[in-house]
Amino acid sequence: MSEAPDPEVVELATKIFDLARQGQTEALVEYVDAGVPANLTNDRGDSLVMLAAYHGHADAVRALLTRGAAADQINDRGQTPLAGAVFKGETAVIKALLEGGADPAAGTPSAVDTARMFRKTELLELFGVS
Repeated sequence: MSEAPDPEVVELATKIFDLARQGQTEALVEYVDAGVPANLTNDRGDSLVMLAAYHGHADAVRALLTRGAAADQINDRGQTPLAGAVFKGETAVIKALLEGGADPAAGTPSAVDTARMFRKTELLELFGVS
């Protein structure tokens, strides 16, 4: 039997996930620099990078990647931050993730699959596929 998480820890984690969603890069970075794992995930497997990417915050994505966050961390639904950014049409985030080493073929559906699904030919060119 596992213990219930400490309510204060849950509250802090919720705050940190919200910072990623809101793109509050400076505050987010302070927590990561103070020891919060750069690859912290929520109950759905969404990493801080995923939340920042999905909500269009390229600066937060870059800051997390430079602090060791994985560009291709897959969530519980098989999605990567790059596929999420393609779905949302977040070009600046897409470029930040690619610069950070994201693989357009990772995940299900992958960023390539997502770009094909939405006929985003400019992104397929950016990914080097047709």
